[in-house]
Amino acid sequence: MAAIYLIRHGQASFGSSDYDQLSEKGCQQSAMLGQYWRARSTPVKFYCGDLLRHGQTLLHFSKGLAINTIPTVLHSGFNEFDHVDILQKYNSEWHHFALMNAKLQQFEQPNKVLHKEFYQALNRWMSGNHDLEYKESWPQFKSRCIRALHNIIEQELAKKRGMDTAKSNANQPKDILVFTSGGTISTIIQYILQLSDQQTLAVNQQTRNTSVTKLLFSENRLSVDYFNNYSHLEMAGDEWITFR
Repeated sequence: MAAIYLIRHGQASFGSSDYDQLSEKGCQQSAMLGQYWRARSTPVKFYCGDLLRHGQTLLHFSKGLAINTIPTVLHSGFNEFDHVDILQKYNSEWHHFALMNAKLQQFEQPNKVLHKEFYQALNRWMSGNHDLEYKESWPQFKSRCIRALHNIIEQELAKKRGMDTAKSNANQPKDILVFTSGGTISTIIQYILQLSDQQTLAVNQQTRNTSVTKLLFSENRLSVDYFNNYSHLEMAGDEWITFR
């Protein structure tokens, strides 16, 4: 069995005008995961969504791992859904992001209010009642994520079939790391475990920054070994555990 590790990006800038940037904590979280990975076998390949936060997570992970020679493939199929479009279609006031953010800051717990607003926007997107309004509908997003997963699996299985001998195959490292986002990870989990949309949304809400989800695959099998492992953050202290 070969393994695919789905790694969620480090803490980004949720609620700011540009979410697609790691915070200082997000950079450190990524480096901590790389340091944690030193005790494991060296990955054979990196796949990375082409959003800035994905690349930044990979960069700081590599620094923590202290290695920079692993083949890397950019794959837009692992990009997150467009949260800005989803918020704007839910409430037209989000077209003025700075003004909406300023309004939220007037609440005693602005982040809690923002998370509630975002949750409701996601429910509208996933309902199926407004698919034509979005740049990418929920069914389209799911299909894209699953195609990206199978694209990796097909490439790796084809490479395995091309090995000259069973011995050379046994000696090959098999771990593949994918740097991606929480929505992508939860959608892949939904596909494998056949979860409902509401269960998938609940899974997405639990995914921590730089958490690791391990998939196992072979010619005839695809399974989830574990989900949302962030033990590298737990060892450092609860203040390192973040959701956005």
